[in-house]
Order: sequence, then structure tokens, then C-alpha cells
Amino acid sequence: MRSYKFEVFTSEIKKNIKNGIFKPGDKLPSVREIKDKYQLSSSTVQMGYEYLILSGFVKSVPKSGYYVCNTLSKTIDVVGEQRPVVRDAIFSNHLALTTSLGIGRRISEFNVAAPGDLIIPQKLLLRTMQQVIREQGAGLLRYYPTSGLPKLKDQIIKRAASYQTMISQDELLITDGALQALYISLAATCKLGDVIALESPCVFSVLEVIRVLGLKVIEIPVDPVVGFDVDFFKKACEVKKIKAVVVTPNCHNPTRTVLSDAQKMLLLQIAQLHDVAVIENDIYGDLCFSSHRPNTINCYDESGLVMTYSSFAKTLAPGIRLGWLNSGKFIARAEQIKFALGSSVSPIYQETVNRLIEGSSYDRHVRSFRLQLAKNAQFAINLLSAHFPKGIAIATPSGGYNLWVRMPKHIDMKLFYEQCERICVRFTPGSTFSFSSAFDQYFRLVFADTFTPKRVEAIRQLGKHFS
Repeated sequence: MRSYKFEVFTSEIKKNIKNGIFKPGDKLPSVREIKDKYQLSSSTVQMGYEYLILSGFVKSVPKSGYYVCNTLSKTIDVVGEQRPVVRDAIFSNHLALTTSLGIGRRISEFNVAAPGDLIIPQKLLLRTMQQVIREQGAGLLRYYPTSGLPKLKDQIIKRAASYQTMISQDELLITDGALQALYISLAATCKLGDVIALESPCVFSVLEVIRVLGLKVIEIPVDPVVGFDVDFFKKACEVKKIKAVVVTPNCHNPTRTVLSDAQKMLLLQIAQLHDVAVIENDIYGDLCFSSHRPNTINCYDESGLVMTYSSFAKTLAPGIRLGWLNSGKFIARAEQIKFALGSSVSPIYQETVNRLIEGSSYDRHVRSFRLQLAKNAQFAINLLSAHFPKGIAIATPSGGYNLWVRMPKHIDMKLFYEQCERICVRFTPGSTFSFSSAFDQYFRLVFADTFTPKRVEAIRQLGKHFS
């Protein structure tokens, strides 16, 4: 991993916080003090403090300085099967519980995994689109290459190389969002009735694609601290023929864990031993709160078994329906399926994203966006900790959009959601994240929007009812 100059003082501060030398609420040394002590530039010190904020150790108080966070951190127990169980991909229709109600601002929605209007880079996106339209004109009305705009693919390849992920131009497809990339991956590697391994809990949209394709699943537990249970995956491969595994190693949704490099390599070794295609979801990789962008499983693969996909909808705006898929050795079949689903992705989206990532605009936005998300995460944790009943457990996120929360056993979740409707607040029920009932006592809270007084009060009122 890349090292940073600021680590000379951030590692010391983290150690002092963990050892109780710096206590919650304590004021930390100023930028000037750190600068003089460690002979660093002001920008390096500020970057270091930003890293500590993103990591959840520190908060910034305007015009006052930096302070140790008052964070309630409770570990959620692992929930999952003790032995591999093959399930049919059947469940109730949860679509209404995971998307916007579309009935105006009366509802405080914490259930939609998309950034709110106020934190989308609207001016940057609209200005760039206008520039593209002026320059490209009627050319944007034509079909673009089926596999995607070559210069956009080149930019994606360069970005992936910066975090040690090598992608071939010939194996890269531009897709209409991440979900299309997932569909292509599963359809290219599996057929009706095949068994796949699937992280559990798992986001509803992935479960829906699996259901539509008629696949069977073995759910692999995701530990809220260490991530995807690689040992359980190994056990599943030994007892059943598995065609593919769907995994989100970086900022898993909903637990937000990051799988260690050692576990990523072990997962790949097991997949190679049993000839299992690895379908890697990396849509939140750029939104990790740590000081470095985590590696992908793909960066360790030379066999072509790993198919990595991502999207710009999560980092820019939900309406930017542009994703990509590194299809590995499955490229021939993937190209056929991609063509059948639609021969070209929106030209204006391709040109706009290319313009953003070929310069510095995208990286500047992502850095600011990550910081805002980290602050929102800390605010949400503190809000729930202060107002929800004792005994709740919150998985502290390593990045991304949401908190994964387990309610105490004595809380009737049916009554909980009924009260949510009365107060006009909506979370995503844990039941939508599995084909089993393992997560019925959980809910997901999305913090990728501004915490207005109205939204804060809605959570306070809900917590007050159950405290």
C-alpha cells in the first residue's frame, strides 16, 4: 500500500485515542503545532486530519479546531447459516421498500441508496454536459460503439491502474449502469437452475437480478467487522458445484466492511481451485473513508476468472446511468449479451464522464464527497446513539452511503415500521437483504443526503417512541 507523509502523526493520534490517552471530546493539537513538531506542510497536516475524520476518529469544529469523536461503536454479531444451504431465489416483492415513494418531501427517506440533491455536483455536471453538447453537437445523436467510447475506456483503464487493477481494452464493456453489468456477468457465466454463492446480507437489486435469471443461491455470511466469510465460501465450494460468486469486497452494502487483501487473495485461490467465476462489485471503492483506495480482487487475478464492475451513478449522480464491466475470459459471451440488451450507452453520458475523469474534476469531487459522507455517517451514528433504545448495534461504516443497524430483540419490527409510516420516515428493512429471515431485526439507514431539521426531528420522534 502507498504510504503518506501525514501518517507520521495520524498513527500516533490513533494509537493515543485507542489507548485512552486522548478521550472523547478532547481537543487535539492544532495544525500549526503538528506542522512545527513533525516538520510538515500545512496542507499535509490538514490532509492528515481529513483522513482521521474520514476514519471516524476525529471531528472538526469550525473556528475551534479538531476534537476526538464521541462515537458509540458497537459490534454486530455475525448472522448467517452454520452450513451451506441452497435456496431458490424467491421472496416477496420489496421494490416499494427500497426506492423513492415519489410523493414529495412529506416523507423523510433514509431508504434510497443515492446522494441527495444538495450534495450532487450539479453545477459541475451541467456545465460539463453543456460543454460536451456545444463541442459534439449532432454527433451525440448517433450510435456509439457497442463496447463503449474508446477514449472513455482508456481513462477507466488508467484510473484502475492507479489502484493496481489491470484491465484490457478488449475485455472492457461500458454498460448502462452497474445493474446491467451484473446481469451481463451472471448471464455470461450461469444458466437457469445453476447455483451461485452470494454475500449475505446483500442489496435487494442484486437479489432481484438473481431471481429473474432463475438461479439458486448459497448465502455466504458477511461479518460486520471482517467482511465476507471466506472460510464459509470454501466449505460451500466443497459440498456443492458453484458456478459464480457475487461479492462486494470494498465497502460492502449494507455492512460497509472492507475485506483484507489477504482474504481477497484467499477467496480468489478458492475460486480458481473450484473454477468459480468471481463477480466483483466495486461501485463503492472510490468512496472508502480510509487514506488509500482499497485493492480489488481483480488486481490479484491472472486467470480471467474475475469480472469486476462499477458505476459512476454512486459517485456523481443517480441519473448518470453509466457503468463498466471488466469481463475477463468471459468477454465473448458478455459482448453477445450486452448487444442483446442495447447496442449503445447514452453518448452524452459517455462524453461527460470522459471529460470529468480525464482532468482533475472527478478526483476533486470524490475527495470532497467522501469527506461529506464521513461527516454524515458520524452525525447519523451519534443521532441514533442518543435517541434510539439501548441495545441497538451499529456497524461503523468504512465508506459508502449507509449504516447497518440491529434493533434490540424486544423490539417488534412490524410495530417499528408501522410507527415509521406514522411519523413519515422510511428505512430499508433488513428482510429485503436476504432470501431468508436472518436480518428481520435489522434496517439500513442511508446518510447520503443533508440532515435537515425535519429529518433529524423525524428520527428523534421515532426513537422516543421506542426508548
